[in-house]
Amino acid sequence: MYKKSLITTLAAALISALPIAAANAETEVGTTDQQANQEERLPLRELRLFTQVFEQIRRGYVEEVADTELLENAIAGLLLELDPHSVYLNQTDYEQLQESATGEYGGLGLRVGSERGMIKVIAPIDDSPAAEAGIEAGDFIVEVDGTPVRGMAVQKAIDKLRGEKGTSIKLTVFREGEDGPLDITVVRGTIQLSSVRSRIIEPGYGYVRVSQFQVSSGKDFKKELLSLKEKEPALKGLIIDLRNNPGGLVPASVEIADAVLDGGTVVYTEGRLPSANISFDAKSGDLLEGTPIVVLINGGSASASEIVAGALQDHRRAAIIGTQSFGKGSVQTVIPLGDGRAVKLTTARYFTPNGRSIQAEGVVPDIIVEPAEIRLYKNRTQVREVDLEGHLEKASGKKKKAKDRDEDITDDNQLYEALNVLKGFQLLTKQVSSEPKAQD
Repeated sequence: MYKKSLITTLAAALISALPIAAANAETEVGTTDQQANQEERLPLRELRLFTQVFEQIRRGYVEEVADTELLENAIAGLLLELDPHSVYLNQTDYEQLQESATGEYGGLGLRVGSERGMIKVIAPIDDSPAAEAGIEAGDFIVEVDGTPVRGMAVQKAIDKLRGEKGTSIKLTVFREGEDGPLDITVVRGTIQLSSVRSRIIEPGYGYVRVSQFQVSSGKDFKKELLSLKEKEPALKGLIIDLRNNPGGLVPASVEIADAVLDGGTVVYTEGRLPSANISFDAKSGDLLEGTPIVVLINGGSASASEIVAGALQDHRRAAIIGTQSFGKGSVQTVIPLGDGRAVKLTTARYFTPNGRSIQAEGVVPDIIVEPAEIRLYKNRTQVREVDLEGHLEKASGKKKKAKDRDEDITDDNQLYEALNVLKGFQLLTKQVSSEPKAQD
């Protein structure tokens, strides 16, 4: 990486002063062992080739291209063939990344990646314009406002998706199980990310939804846990929902896992540089004091989500339920370059406490529960009181208002099964505690 960063720096200098740089390179080569070693680290011949191509484009391309645009494209090209997550961030991209980390930006509310040259939806953010319009995890975006995006760099596609609040955009997507492409119009909005929320889903059982990992997510998670304990002092179980959570900041995921672990390793990273080799450990003290936990994951659970799920699974602190996670086991470092630009570079792989790499494998649930589509069965032969001739009319009385409540968990079979597992833990605990103890 040191060599490549120097290549970029020297390339910029060579572009601005090609004849001088080339002459200096020729006079320095081979004069001393130190300079020979430098020559080995810096492929000056390739740099000269780069500047020749640059000049040919400047002088002969059919349309004039600004030097800054050519240079930025060249820098982006250095990263293009590394991995899908290493990208160059221009000023706009860098601002958007910072906005996303803090929880507010303008756009659709989509997390996307690249697969087979196509833009794949990793997950729509909860309550975002994309989610409300019906965009789903696993969708492939093939056109944006009629423009094909196949083969387009992910960051460039993201630029097309973002825009001013209130403006609309038409996405053409391929979805598994559909006969043909779907055209979905989405109105852009200001995305104010509320990454953590909680509720009591049944007396004694809490639920925390983490939609992504932001700067404040760890603090917000602890706040929600304390709120649940205040509502239910005798909390019997907790469900942590990480489905369609595309990830985010590693420190936030560590803080969330730390909240329910009583010490031990949460995750460790390994890279080429010593600074990339880090072990993140939980402090002693479990906020839930051993209360049973179930973690829900699916194919849209990626990166930092997999850190939490993997850590709790390895420590046997939680049962993992759902479907296999996304499988992003790499860590990206954002390196500022000045002038509001940066490089997001993959610098390490992360491993669960037991040494498992999640990369391209994902977290496999302890209990696999595929999502099911719940449909109401209509019995057309069923006869009700209202169908009987001469039936009594409804008595007048005080009209009762329907109770405001969250979505019925029976509409979500994975959540329903998670609750059943927690109840099973509770029954098992009662059974074990009621068994007579052996006497010495």
